[in-house]
Amino acid sequence: MTICGSGGYTEPMKLHRLLLSLALLGLSIASHAQWQWLDKDGQKVFSDRAPPFDVPEKNIIKRPNAPAKPSAPTVAAAAEAQAPLASAPLRPSVSGVDKELEAKKKQLADAEAAKRRAAEDAITKARAENCAQAKQAKVQLDSGVRISRTNAKGEREFLDDTARSAEQKRIQSAIESECR
Repeated sequence: MTICGSGGYTEPMKLHRLLLSLALLGLSIASHAQWQWLDKDGQKVFSDRAPPFDVPEKNIIKRPNAPAKPSAPTVAAAAEAQAPLASAPLRPSVSGVDKELEAKKKQLADAEAAKRRAAEDAITKARAENCAQAKQAKVQLDSGVRISRTNAKGEREFLDDTARSAEQKRIQSAIESECR
């Protein structure tokens, strides 16, 4: 980019400004065309001035600072109004359902289902491990080998027949609940 010695803009910058000015001028001209009417040939006319006096009131479609009036009914519109309901599928149907919203809802539902499956799989895996450990403990208890434990004081204790029987019942209930 080169800058002129006098502090002015280069030619591309001037062209940019000119195009921007023309675009803004075009928008302002379009906004002043506030009148719209149908002429005697049925053609739409747009103007910033009122229509001539020979244009009937019913042909004026839009006035300045007034809401647009619907245009005169066309032959096609009249035929459509009289057509039976069977012709309705010709028009695109509007279901009132946002497809993007429905896709997001489906995606969320799929994600929740995947989370649920993962949680169920984790529970199933934990049950399988608990079942295997309970069966291992039952084999050890049923073998008749003396079993010792460490109590809260850190002392070693051997299970007597009463404690062994209680431990067998506890392990059997664990097997029944975890090994299904």
